[in-house]
Amino acid sequence: MTRHDDSRHPVRHPDSERPARVPWGAVAAYAALACGLAWGVAAPLWLGEGLASPLAGLLLPLMMLTPAIATVVVVFAFRVPRGGRARFLGLWPLRPAGRLVLFLALALVLPVVVVVATALVAGALGLVRLDLVGFSAFAAQVSANAPAGTPLPPVAVLVALQFAALPFGALVNSLLAFGEELGWRGWLQTALLPLGTWPALLITGAVWGLWHAPVILRGYNFARPDIAGVLLMVGGCVAWGVLFGWLRLRSASLWPAVLAHGSLNALAGIVLVLAAAGETPDLGLVGPLGVVSWGVLAVVIGVIVLLRQFRPGTLAAPRATLAPEPAATIAEGETR
Repeated sequence: MTRHDDSRHPVRHPDSERPARVPWGAVAAYAALACGLAWGVAAPLWLGEGLASPLAGLLLPLMMLTPAIATVVVVFAFRVPRGGRARFLGLWPLRPAGRLVLFLALALVLPVVVVVATALVAGALGLVRLDLVGFSAFAAQVSANAPAGTPLPPVAVLVALQFAALPFGALVNSLLAFGEELGWRGWLQTALLPLGTWPALLITGAVWGLWHAPVILRGYNFARPDIAGVLLMVGGCVAWGVLFGWLRLRSASLWPAVLAHGSLNALAGIVLVLAAAGETPDLGLVGPLGVVSWGVLAVVIGVIVLLRQFRPGTLAAPRATLAPEPAATIAEGETR
């Protein structure tokens, strides 16, 4: 039997697959284009009735596509990456299948855990009154929206149906969430990885939060059309961005981050389902992106760190590089 010399094909550490350097010109162009397109799409909301405009239902989904458009432009205009684009963005390959399925399941479940835990912690802190037995606020809303005389099932059944429908809601919301995640966790985070895992996660989350400014300043999400609303959004996006970014890196795939984003969007109104009648929850504190959620996410991320799932060796990385290696380096590698 012939012995093979494995020294010619050493096993490569995942960190060795990371891009060699940050393409700052492309990063600046991407951020400017994504945010500029977002402001352009949202412009009619500033000229008319704001979020009450009939156009809001069309413009908000369109805005979610702007990071994907910016990604396509930068990928081809700046040629970043030069090759292996699907792998660089996390679109492919869909293997190992077992790992991908595991992280898709986590992507579906973790946002539910975080958002429900946020509501429960907020209730325990006295920031919102909850009714976990009669679901009185939700019952009042259902009764107000139902035609007079329409028989309704028990409210507990309706609440159970809300949670049972979450997987379907997550999938539907993922269709638009893909437009964002292709840009944030697919391109920008990957391009920033030469800075290190944590800087890439935090910077991506901050840019993601600022990108929301044109609608936050019209009262979206927190009903705070001011700098406080923008800062709340940045904080929420940084916190969630670490979790989404970890899913992207740990799974070596974009799809868990897409599904997690879709799951989060499907959960936007859960605190309203759990609240007591007469409550108007302050979403800047107790909502899915509010201050309490930052603490819950910090605990979840802390557990992931304690389980040593943020170690460089556990994080997969794209094989495509941002630019071809210099010819001399390649030649040296072939002669080692």
